[in-house]
Amino acid sequence: MKFGVVVFPGSNCDHDMVYVLKKLLGQQVETLWHKDRSLGGCDFIVIPGGFSYGDYLRSGAIARFSPIMEQVIAFANNGGPVLGICNGFQILCEARLLPGTLLHNTHHRFICRNEYIRVETSNSLITSELQQGSVLKIPIAHGEGRYYAPENVLQELNNNNLVLFRYCSAGGEVSQDANPNGSLENIAGICNLQRNVFGMMPHPERAADAELGNIAGLPIFEAIVKTIPKTEVAT
Repeated sequence: MKFGVVVFPGSNCDHDMVYVLKKLLGQQVETLWHKDRSLGGCDFIVIPGGFSYGDYLRSGAIARFSPIMEQVIAFANNGGPVLGICNGFQILCEARLLPGTLLHNTHHRFICRNEYIRVETSNSLITSELQQGSVLKIPIAHGEGRYYAPENVLQELNNNNLVLFRYCSAGGEVSQDANPNGSLENIAGICNLQRNVFGMMPHPERAADAELGNIAGLPIFEAIVKTIPKTEVAT
């Protein structure tokens, strides 16, 4: 299996992602520069976190028009799997590959800390190795992570089981007290109706190595590797 990790000016989680995929999971990984016009035959595309183009205008708004995104959009529209994390989630929403948008946190402060999220469904590629209702402790790091969508979009997400994660307490209770940024319905991650495009604000790649004392995010990547045939490469 070959992963493509997209790199924009301002990306800062790309090396973390490559480390998890290549060093921990033994997968073939290619970094894709924002000016590239080919996905290089990759089977799975990841758009990592960071501050693409300095987050000018609004997060992800400029990155959406990068040459590489033309290829990512076409790939996704043809059923190719794409995962966006943090800034990647913002970019996927700007590209209309995912519904809704990410707004400034309600308190207008950047947050960088561990948060609890509840798995809302096992019916997706990235959550297939996770039990519905289980709670993960995953780091967040964002200033614009407040998920917003019109009521009809929220209804569609809920009716079609498209919400992947919600912010919660350590015991799994979804409440306003457990909502770090004001996201509607505590939404922390979603997928599209076709279930091939995934976005989440928390950073599972920062909770995937035992050396860090937290591997709660590792099953997300293991699920991808398990589901899509992989190609073993030397590390």
